[in-house]
Amino acid sequence: MVPLSGLIKSEVSVSPLTINHQNQFPSVTISFNLAPGRSLGNALSAIGNVERTIAKPAGLTAIYEGSAKVFETSLGTQPYLIAAAIIAVYIVLGILYESFIHPITILSTLPSAGVGAFLALMILGYDFSLIALIGVILLVGIVKKNAIMMIDFALVGERERGLPPEQSIYDACLLRFRPIMMTTLAALLGGLPLALGTGPGSELRRPLGIAIVGGLLLSQFLTLYTTPVIYLYLGKIGNLWRRARPQEQDIEVGRLRAAE
Repeated sequence: MVPLSGLIKSEVSVSPLTINHQNQFPSVTISFNLAPGRSLGNALSAIGNVERTIAKPAGLTAIYEGSAKVFETSLGTQPYLIAAAIIAVYIVLGILYESFIHPITILSTLPSAGVGAFLALMILGYDFSLIALIGVILLVGIVKKNAIMMIDFALVGERERGLPPEQSIYDACLLRFRPIMMTTLAALLGGLPLALGTGPGSELRRPLGIAIVGGLLLSQFLTLYTTPVIYLYLGKIGNLWRRARPQEQDIEVGRLRAAE
């Protein structure tokens, strides 16, 4: 028989009645509420700064649970969601126009929309939340239609009417200006109730409307001038590529004949 005093040392002290475990490790749950006017992103940044400044033991780790964990996970997947949306749009446009160049011209309108959404959120004091990300993904589908209207008309002018690229894109800008403005204003005015709405739940919907309105305003102002320029320069690159390919084909034909 081994006495218990040979294995342990007992003393009277204050200790918790129960010990919680997380992944088989002892854990302590610390809850927090948001201060007025502060978002969850601000709270997580403040907690991360405190965690880095304190001298905690090497075996002590901190993880988020609940809404904080969902928010942290969504922040990590945001770049992948945006990249997947852009890649899907590029594939669809490439199949539609049977070209690798013209989808890039259409997608060149997206950076201005993203910058406009970020600037609108920063100016009005809103964080880039998950709802704002949904607004940016919506902009991918809304903003590119401006370039589609111009590029589609310009390609028809080049392929069917035999116009030079400069004349075809010039005619597209003139004839497609009114439908572009009408569709943009329809989308912009549709987002204003979300951006200006008040009442219960408005704090959740407002970043969505602000992102849409800000992105549409800046992209509409810039793409009417930048899209024709990008179209012409990428068209020149495409012409150089097409001129180089027949030479490669002639070389392959010459090799085949020599082999025969």
